[in-house]
Amino acid sequence: MRTKEELIQIINDSIEQLRPFLNADGGDMEFVDVTDDGIVHVKLLGACSSCSMSMMTLKAGLEEAVKKVAPEIKGILSVDDVAIA
Repeated sequence: MRTKEELIQIINDSIEQLRPFLNADGGDMEFVDVTDDGIVHVKLLGACSSCSMSMMTLKAGLEEAVKKVAPEIKGILSVDDVAIA
């Protein structure tokens, strides 16, 4: 099993791979936390915070990329979703 620090590095590496695409649309994303039960929290920034496609970016982009290299990750949520829930 990976350490939390190793998971954080994998998540940040995956965000870095997506960053050029996010930046091209005026947005960005930053890692916030990973819970003990494998849920990653990120903050959507710039255009991503109000984009109607942001959930697609989280699920089809970041979540798929992270799960390929860290299958123990169960899901990705934006901190805005967490605050509402």
